[in-house]
Amino acid sequence: MNFFKEYKKQVLGIVAVIVAITAVVSMGKKSNATFVDNTLGFIVTPLQKITSSTFGWFDEKIHYYQEEINLEDENEELRAKIELLEAENKRLSLYEEENKKLSQLLEISQKYAHHDTTGAEITGKDPGNWYYTFTIDKGSKDGIEKDMVLINAGGLVGKITETGRSYSKAQSILDSRSSVSAMSLRTNDLGVIKGDYSLMDKGLCKMEYIDAESEIMEGDEIVTSTLSDIYPAGITIGYVKEIVTDNNGLTKYAIIQPDVDFKHLSTLLVITDKKEEVAED
Repeated sequence: MNFFKEYKKQVLGIVAVIVAITAVVSMGKKSNATFVDNTLGFIVTPLQKITSSTFGWFDEKIHYYQEEINLEDENEELRAKIELLEAENKRLSLYEEENKKLSQLLEISQKYAHHDTTGAEITGKDPGNWYYTFTIDKGSKDGIEKDMVLINAGGLVGKITETGRSYSKAQSILDSRSSVSAMSLRTNDLGVIKGDYSLMDKGLCKMEYIDAESEIMEGDEIVTSTLSDIYPAGITIGYVKEIVTDNNGLTKYAIIQPDVDFKHLSTLLVITDKKEEVAED
């Protein structure tokens, strides 16, 4: 027994080999199963089942992992395609936005066709939500000069205050140093549009020096007047939001809501002919 226990594996291996050889030799010669055949069937059949089951399990796992690899590859390809489509979509959105800006500039230039104009892009601004002072991408090499007037689809933006070779600095009508001669389009009542510290953070400005007897009222459109040395007459500035009578009772002022969106400026037109040049023509 001790011998069998010690060499159990070897004995079983020898028996299995003998049985296998016997089975091969007797194959095809006998139609009835012998004791050896039965013994072989008893030993081999379970082994065949185990082997078949094991190979089936491995095959299933290999197939599963292969499918996982294929799915991962497909996902990588899909991710790459999605990235390309997103990039293309962004590119198309930029083109669409650029076309929109160009269309707006074309519309403005047609509205002010009696002026010479050139398009410009805003490249920088002072800190804050509103455009008080800013920089554009056109300068002296493009024919830009100080005091040239800036407009966009809403109307008057401001003027050029300083020029470099390839850039210019500008001041909007919201800036507290700005001053524009203006009038009510409905009544012709005159006043001066000025930036105001208390209003500029709200995107508003003030029209001062309005005669107390004037008939200006809320909702009136305010435009540049003929009295300005810089600004051409008739450019829309904004609309009267509120009328306030001064303490002296002799004058009143109006709070003006500009028609230009001074929170989202990007492109504009520079009127390149000076007012005196237009007058001479």
